[in-house]
Amino acid sequence: MNAATGISRERLEQALEHSTFAQMLGAELLDFEPGKVSLQVLSRPDLCQHHGYIHGAVVGFMVDSGCAWAAASMVGDVVTSEYKLNLLAPAIGEKLICRSEVLKAGQRQAVCRADVFAVKDGVEKLVATGLATIARV
Repeated sequence: MNAATGISRERLEQALEHSTFAQMLGAELLDFEPGKVSLQVLSRPDLCQHHGYIHGAVVGFMVDSGCAWAAASMVGDVVTSEYKLNLLAPAIGEKLICRSEVLKAGQRQAVCRADVFAVKDGVEKLVATGLATIARV
C-alpha cells in the first residue's frame, strides 16, 4: 500500500487486467504515485470517429479512469460519481496520454482533474481536460 488506505500499483494493474473495456481500448498504466496517475491508449482505426480523430468516448474513458485511478491510489476502492469533460482540440496522433491528479480527498469523495494529450511525431498537444468527483466504495 502506498498510503494507509490507498491501493498499490500492482493491485491497480490487476484490476486493469480484469477490465474488459479497458483491455479492448488497450489502456496501459504508465506512471503511478499516491494521488497521481498517467495512462495511455494507442491510436487505432477502430477507436476513431468519421473524421479520423480518436473518438471522444475514448478521451472520456481516459479522464474517467485516470481520475478514478488517482483517487484509488490514495483512498482505496472507488467509483466515479460524476465527471465533466472539455474537448479542446481534435485528438490526432499515435497515442493519447492522460495525466491525472487528486486535488482534494475527503472522507467520502475525492475531487480530481485530468489532462489528455495527443502525441503526434513526439509532440504533445492538449486535447481535453476534465474534473471528476470520485466516491469511496
